[in-house]
Amino acid sequence: MSRKPHLNSKQKVRKAALKRFKITGTGKVMMRSQNIRHLCRHKSKRALRDGRIMKQVRGKFAKKIKQMLQLA
Repeated sequence: MSRKPHLNSKQKVRKAALKRFKITGTGKVMMRSQNIRHLCRHKSKRALRDGRIMKQVRGKFAKKIKQMLQLA
């Protein structure tokens, strides 16, 4: 009896991580700043400006995100 070769299924990407994080061309993991969605009236203008800039994720957390996105 001949058997077909077993095809391994592909690992799925975590869609939640895909929506929240971006990988740059050089491999850095970037994320949006926090605390800028609402209640902006009492925040300083400086804090609001800084909140528009994406922040880099570093260390073990960045490695975990890359694993979730199948890039590590």
